[in-house]
Amino acid sequence: MKLLLHTCCAPCSIYPLKVLGQMDMDVMAFFYRHNIHPFTECQKREETLKHYSQSIDLKVIYQSDYKIEEFLQSVVFRERDRCRYCYYDRLKATALVAKKGKFQAFSTTLLYSKFQNHELIRETGEAIAKNYGLTFFYHDFREGWKSGIEESKKLNMYRQQYCGCIYSEKERYFK
Repeated sequence: MKLLLHTCCAPCSIYPLKVLGQMDMDVMAFFYRHNIHPFTECQKREETLKHYSQSIDLKVIYQSDYKIEEFLQSVVFRERDRCRYCYYDRLKATALVAKKGKFQAFSTTLLYSKFQNHELIRETGEAIAKNYGLTFFYHDFREGWKSGIEESKKLNMYRQQYCGCIYSEKERYFK
């Protein structure tokens, strides 16, 4: 199966790529950047993914723009429900690229994180897939949480400490 994998960062891609490879999937990655704030954080994540993807010969599609204003305008006054919008926006962007690239399916490295709402991601992905005539490939990659972390440390990867948006950064650091 030809699958486009939304990839939030290199460390979170290690285990899902291993599993998908064992399933004999033809995987390409897609780096979505509008939800990653500040821009310097986005650059660190992108550079780490570029380095990692080159080392494992993974093809990646990178967004060229950075629509932070659009992202913030979409979640302002709905901050408590921002993840719903963020999942939708990232998965919809991935589905559009998958459709254009003639992929049969798409998925996300968000399914690797124990901090994400898997049920909401799954529901959102399946609804979007239905809309675009694709398959949303769901797999619970959390089983490899520790091994992915260990591997990223061995590889000396930059490891971010929050999901991506400025709100999650505040939740992480402001006590």
